[in-house]
Amino acid sequence: MHKSEIDPKIVEQIKKLEQKYEVMGQDLSSYLDGLLHSDFLTYWDYIHLDTLLSLQNPKTGLKDEMIFITYHQHTELFFKLILHEIDQICTEDKVIDPAFFITRMKRINGYFKVLESSFAIMVDGMDKDQFLKFRMSLLPASGFQSGQYRLIEISATNLINLVDPQSRSQLKADDPIEKLIDKIYWRSGATELSSGKKTLTLRQFEEKYNDDFLERATKFKDKNLLKIYQKHFSKTKNDEVIEVLRSFDAYVNVQWPLVHYKSAVRYLQKDPEDIAATGGTNWQKYLPPRFQKIIFFPELWTAQEQEEWGKSWVMKEILHK
Repeated sequence: MHKSEIDPKIVEQIKKLEQKYEVMGQDLSSYLDGLLHSDFLTYWDYIHLDTLLSLQNPKTGLKDEMIFITYHQHTELFFKLILHEIDQICTEDKVIDPAFFITRMKRINGYFKVLESSFAIMVDGMDKDQFLKFRMSLLPASGFQSGQYRLIEISATNLINLVDPQSRSQLKADDPIEKLIDKIYWRSGATELSSGKKTLTLRQFEEKYNDDFLERATKFKDKNLLKIYQKHFSKTKNDEVIEVLRSFDAYVNVQWPLVHYKSAVRYLQKDPEDIAATGGTNWQKYLPPRFQKIIFFPELWTAQEQEEWGKSWVMKEILHK
């Protein structure tokens, strides 16, 4: 082929582009002119690398604070991916194909697997003395205030399953959303240890995110992951569907809070009394799954598994038995 000749494949692609832009009332030649003058895309421009690397702004001169802030940003990016996958599942209007569902749940579990395994950075990767100093400069901010994590929980199950265990028997699944959210379990994790009043951490958190939580809870009331399972898969008893949901439940409600608990024990436990967590969160009663008994898919677990929720992990990772 001579250089002056145009590859027929390119001609065909140009015709398709012309049809595409004609439908939108646009002139293809104008877009081609723009393409001639545009620069080639670079990796650093595509991911906004300079901006990304400018977002780590420690509040102290203690070197290990860089680890702390970078890991939390890493966590929030993975939460964004998890919500992205959940939205693909739960906004599907047609009958959900099992392969589609399983693939996306495996992606979600893969993200949580990375988060859990990488939490060793938080458990063992910082100098304890530095952490106990720089954490005081972060008050009242706390990882408790991750709005994305709460959106994941709200998207996963019926709100009644997120209600504080002490209030759960007094409420019904069809109670108003506002009433259920008012008794949601995480509130008990950010109360003042002495008075039982809401901490500033909790008040800030609710002021910023409560409207988002109400909106998400309303939107996902009838299409959260539990409802998706009940509607599309509960009758067929698909073993692989059940396995990915059980894994998700265990990652979010056992392994994730317990790696935080392990970190809190490493940095905050101090005989004869414990150091209050950042923001005054009551980590001793809030993090262990056996206290909260948050289970997204109760029907997929036996009564004994629910009763011993999180026990095997604690025995292995905390007590080394």
